[in-house]
Amino acid sequence: MTYPASVRVLYSLGNEVKVAKLELSRIERLLEALGAPHRGGRYIHVAGTNGKGSTCAMIESGLRAAGWRTGLYTSPHLSEPVERIRIGGIPVAPEEFAAACRQVREAVERLLAGGELDAHPTYVETVTAMAFLLFREARVEVAVLEVGLGGRLDATNVVQPELAVITRVDFDHEAFLGKSLEAIAAEKAGILKPGARALFAPQRPEVGPVLEARAAALGIVPARVSEWEVGDLEVHAFGSRFTARSGNVLHLECPLAGEHQVANALTAAAALELAGVPAGAIERGIRATSWPGRLERVAERPDLFLDGAHNPAGARALAAYIQRFHASKRVWLVYGAMRDKAVAEMAGILAPVAGEVILTAPAQARAVRPEVLRELFDHPRRRTAAGLEEALALLSEAGPQDAVFITGSLFLVGEARARLVQ
Repeated sequence: MTYPASVRVLYSLGNEVKVAKLELSRIERLLEALGAPHRGGRYIHVAGTNGKGSTCAMIESGLRAAGWRTGLYTSPHLSEPVERIRIGGIPVAPEEFAAACRQVREAVERLLAGGELDAHPTYVETVTAMAFLLFREARVEVAVLEVGLGGRLDATNVVQPELAVITRVDFDHEAFLGKSLEAIAAEKAGILKPGARALFAPQRPEVGPVLEARAAALGIVPARVSEWEVGDLEVHAFGSRFTARSGNVLHLECPLAGEHQVANALTAAAALELAGVPAGAIERGIRATSWPGRLERVAERPDLFLDGAHNPAGARALAAYIQRFHASKRVWLVYGAMRDKAVAEMAGILAPVAGEVILTAPAQARAVRPEVLRELFDHPRRRTAAGLEEALALLSEAGPQDAVFITGSLFLVGEARARLVQ
């Protein structure tokens, strides 16, 4: 099987969110047929709503700085599916990805023929199984796993982790996870396991008691990021630096833009300390972190940022960043979204901080049409563009001192990154 063929196989399984089946029996049966590649590994498992991907990237970078052979499994990807599975900080080679896909597909066909599966595993279940195979083959010493959707019934929740981390919990995917923060928090808390350590980032008032109750029921005494002391905080347009104290004093430099990344860097530092990583490696790892598509500046004059603010919490973080660092500039907002997102709420958050609004659509069947977005954005200078290329053409009007943000769907950000980053 070639890499393009493997990608076609995955895409033929349907959209990873729309066809999600939140249960674990199918992925567990598939992994057993593959020789249980998920068993016996060392894992740090990370759930949450916003910030979990950035936190995973910083944790993995710190582990690698300490000399560990690392694996990193995240979702979604921006440009290519290989981005989801990284070994030693590098996406797996296309031929390795294809070989793992073939191995999983052959196992699935045997199970289906024997009546041992009710249906073909989903996109996410298939890629998750591939990740465990590739980590075993590469003899990864410790892997960082990002939960894709929820936690309790996410395909990654088949491991016994050494450490379970829960970043800030907010509203997203309510159709799958519940309409209240308490219900969503209960799903996230499903990654907690007896015998595993737990770390909680600061939470909204409705969330904390749910996480604490689940930990208590499992006999876990969680560590809390709120117990760390932050000092000498300096947030600038392209990152932050600060000291973090919990016994040891860490001098942290976070290269990821946005004040919200301070909490993510602090959570990563706390997780790394719990994992036994020396202070120097924590500092080096966080300083060296790369996490594309999250307030990533990809051009200058004008500054052009890509940011996958795909839910209200992400939109609030982006709006706060714009107000803090770009309020004196003419701000261009290029926005596209998917139909399963709280678009009206995000429009209300982002429209007030923009001087010019270009409403477009990623090249996805589930994208909201630009004409529909126009009705949701209350802005005097809003225009529509059928797709990214047309939107980029309109940006020719931006001046060198302006600031441009391409945001909303990660699909749109991925398209833009493939087009703009060589």
